[in-house]
Amino acid sequence: MLDLNYLPVHFSLFLILGIIIGYAFNFSLILIFTAALFSFSLLIYFYFKAKSSFKLPLFFMIFTGILFFLIGILSISIQKPQHQKKHYINHIKANNQTILRVEKILKPNLFYQRFEAKVIQMNNPQTKGKVLVNFHKDNLKNKVKVDDVLFTTNSFKMIRKALNPYQFNYQEYLKKQQIHHQLILKKGYYLFLKSNQKTLKGFAHSIREKINTELKRANFLTKELAIVNALLLGQKQGITKEQFEQYKNAGAIHILAVSGLHIGIILLILNFLFKPIEYLKNGKIIKLIIVVICLWVYAFLAGFSASVIRAVTMFTAIAISLASNRPFGVQNSLVISLFVLLLIHPLYLFNVGFQLSYVAVFSIVWLQPLFSNLWKPKFIITEYFWTLLTVSFAAQVGILPLSIYYFHQFPGLFFISSLVIIPFLGFILGIGFLVIILALFQIIPPFLVNIYGVIIKTMNNFVAFISHQENFIFQNISFSFLLMVVFYLLLISSVSWLKNKSTKNLYFVFTAVLLLQIVFIYKKYNLQKTNEFIVFHQSKNSLLGNKLGNKITIFQNSKQLKNNLYSPINSYKINFSNLSFQEKRQLKNCIEINSKKVLIIDSLGIYKDLNFKPEMVILTNSPKVNMARLLQVLQPKMIIADGSNYTSFVRLWEKSCKGKSIQFYNTAKNGAYVYNY
Repeated sequence: MLDLNYLPVHFSLFLILGIIIGYAFNFSLILIFTAALFSFSLLIYFYFKAKSSFKLPLFFMIFTGILFFLIGILSISIQKPQHQKKHYINHIKANNQTILRVEKILKPNLFYQRFEAKVIQMNNPQTKGKVLVNFHKDNLKNKVKVDDVLFTTNSFKMIRKALNPYQFNYQEYLKKQQIHHQLILKKGYYLFLKSNQKTLKGFAHSIREKINTELKRANFLTKELAIVNALLLGQKQGITKEQFEQYKNAGAIHILAVSGLHIGIILLILNFLFKPIEYLKNGKIIKLIIVVICLWVYAFLAGFSASVIRAVTMFTAIAISLASNRPFGVQNSLVISLFVLLLIHPLYLFNVGFQLSYVAVFSIVWLQPLFSNLWKPKFIITEYFWTLLTVSFAAQVGILPLSIYYFHQFPGLFFISSLVIIPFLGFILGIGFLVIILALFQIIPPFLVNIYGVIIKTMNNFVAFISHQENFIFQNISFSFLLMVVFYLLLISSVSWLKNKSTKNLYFVFTAVLLLQIVFIYKKYNLQKTNEFIVFHQSKNSLLGNKLGNKITIFQNSKQLKNNLYSPINSYKINFSNLSFQEKRQLKNCIEINSKKVLIIDSLGIYKDLNFKPEMVILTNSPKVNMARLLQVLQPKMIIADGSNYTSFVRLWEKSCKGKSIQFYNTAKNGAYVYNY
């Protein structure tokens, strides 16, 4: 367990708290910097005052915490565009002339080739900041490479936010990657420029391109090559949606990303290969330097992606702690690596991969010895597999609440995937690096290509088999942030009691169980008391819902009733545990919600001769209506246009409503309309 008296633990906790507060609120940089300087001055004062007594006073600890709390706020605040004079956001005009440098190739979607680029110049001044670049697939003839420079006059567009309740918020996700805008480049609106400047990322990309060319020449199949790229080079662009889903459902998705698992295995391989160096004078130090250099060379080859940098930093700290043989070395080194990473890149804190990596490693260090002591195998082979199982189980127990909170599913057969794949992952990685080296020198023998191809294919087939055992895949699990926090409190208190069965620790367990019951009761109460009418946003379709307590009624048109278009509903349902479908109804022209009449006008555009005045009018399927006349006849308080309408129609309706001072709501722009009653 962590040494809670270790000062970097305290520093990290206050730093994390400061980052969270700084991200949520906007602060004046001058104010925070002045406060931090004042805290530092008091810190120095109390330090020298305590120097003669050899005992640090309470005030010293308090101001240390305050200082690192303020450093956390400051570090995240200076990352915000409004506090960076050179950020492109502060130079955007109506007509922009922008020069971009491609930094990362992203996975394409149905319509666009996608890239992450750096804005190096806008309207003459040098700038910085990242942007998402989309090229229409039909218009992009030449292959785009890292370090390509292009000029465009296209306007910057905001990233589209989540348009339905509780759906994945892509806008917020990219914001945490420091990407605030996107460019959609059409033919004739951009121009590639010549550039002789080569960055480290561009050089690494060239090496990866060379590797891929030689592997294709060696007759690697497309699916196997995609897995090789993901496993060894951290490039997942070639992974198909089907493959991704199979690995996710099998609980083996972490294998497809170069993460702590891969770097940990590479560290073990390097320690084994360079073990003889230890017998030299200062051999341990020389070996450590070589191992660390190799890890960072690999990070360079993998493109210095955020996940690779995090993993290599983490295991660099672990390598140093292993070389020092100090008690609590691994745990404390992990804390130091976490502290340094967050100090330099505070937005890492909000990255799911960062959270899962550190929680998994801390869980292994803390829980694995406990599980390992449950059984002591007599044979080496059984001990090896038992160790692998306990390591995998410890990691999975640690990340379980976090994983369910983010992904709302749990692969029940994860331990089978781990037992089969992880023991051979070191072999797969080792042979893979040998294949890459031989391919680069064009001396790879065909039999090695065939053997390695069969190994990758066998692994793919095994993962596909596990993923098809649908009865063991638990999906759509409702799990709130509060529930996640309480589960971690229960986990920590339970393990603490198992390690030290004191009355105090038992009280902590009972307190966590009580809090868990309170959260469940609150969730049930909140579900029962909440009534909502929702006009969901669904492109080219209409979807309405009326939630009364723990039941929801769905309104759709006749075609949708047959097709079961439930994507927005699933996200909504996951947020509420025990929410059930009461019934599915065909969309009618009039719905009564909380004694209020709601009129739905479809493509027929019929609304005359009504015997009531609707408070709300919902326009669906682009009805050809005269909005000025409709407002005069019906006199509604609000007009809602859902996602089934033409954009041009919606613009005209909105203009008419503004002229009459009638509230207009467009789900394509504002997201789903939610009426609570």
